Amino acid sequence: MHLYPAVDPIHLPAPIWLFKLLHIVTLALHFVAVEMLLGGLLLAVLLSMFRGSRLSQVAARALGRRLTVVMTFVINLGVPPLLFAQVLYGRALYTSSVLIGLYWISIIGILMLTYWLLYRFQARLEAGLSAWWVGLSAWLLAGCIARLLSTNMTLMLRPEVWRQMYSNSAMGAYLPPFDPTLEPRWLAMLAGGLFIGGLWLVYLAGRSTFTAEEKTFLAGLGGKVAAVCGLVYLAAGVWAARVQPDVVKAGLAGHSAYPLYKFAGFAGYGWLALVVVAVLLGAVAGFGKISAGWLGWVGVLVAVLVEIMFTVYRDGVRDLTLLSKNYDVWDRVVVTNWSVVGLFLVLFVAGLGVIGWLVSVVARAKKVMEGAA
Repeated sequence: MHLYPAVDPIHLPAPIWLFKLLHIVTLALHFVAVEMLLGGLLLAVLLSMFRGSRLSQVAARALGRRLTVVMTFVINLGVPPLLFAQVLYGRALYTSSVLIGLYWISIIGILMLTYWLLYRFQARLEAGLSAWWVGLSAWLLAGCIARLLSTNMTLMLRPEVWRQMYSNSAMGAYLPPFDPTLEPRWLAMLAGGLFIGGLWLVYLAGRSTFTAEEKTFLAGLGGKVAAVCGLVYLAAGVWAARVQPDVVKAGLAGHSAYPLYKFAGFAGYGWLALVVVAVLLGAVAGFGKISAGWLGWVGVLVAVLVEIMFTVYRDGVRDLTLLSKNYDVWDRVVVTNWSVVGLFLVLFVAGLGVIGWLVSVVARAKKVMEGAA
């Protein structure tokens, strides 16, 4: 009995390695934006509760002003990796999406409501009104979306439960049975949000739009949050790795038909080392209250590298899990259309150039002191 739908008769128009490379790069950038949203929003909510502290209010407003922009990156950077995943894993991903169809389609409505709440949160912060309950509502909804995405990405690896789920509800009204890898994956995403959020505060501390007192506060708070939550992030990541099936662990160690996945295992160690570096960086900024601009940029670089290593490791876990269940992502007919591939890459690079130009325009704009509002 075949667990997966038949392969699409349309040949892939580009090499599989290119699709996977683009998927990993865009997904890593999406994860950076997601972690900034989850962590930055929760920190802004907590800071906004200290109505009597001017520094806390300045920090909350600084985060709140940027969260709606971050949400645009979450959405726009989330589309490309989803499309690449559909090309590579469509037979598994489409099936799991249908099996939880009611929940999956609800993400659109939840996302729009979250976006609206972010604007209301920002507006109430700027007006000096109590805003924590608005921000907390947005954070809970964003966490719900993260949970549904983790559920679907885990369900696509479990073809053995598909038939029973469809028998229970052809409308996709039921969530899948318990999976030991779901909880640590979700916890790692939430803890990683506070970890990245702390590094974000360290970066903001280096900007010229804050006073010396505000910079010291941002660096101290952000560094401590990054250091403490980085340890939780490490624990959740190690937990997620330990509960993987033995066949996946063996594949990551290089004992599979595809030794290439050993690099994914190395990426796991790279992630571990980089998180430790970031924790130390956060401790230096937090307890030393160092607000130097270079420290913030180092934090940004480490955060991006952490997400890249995490994404490479995650990709290896997914491929090896599917391979153990007779889904070989490399077993596809490829008829490369190099003219289309070339046009795509030219437009991709041009798009990055436009984004870089827009960022430079914003950087050259007249700066307004954050605490003046």
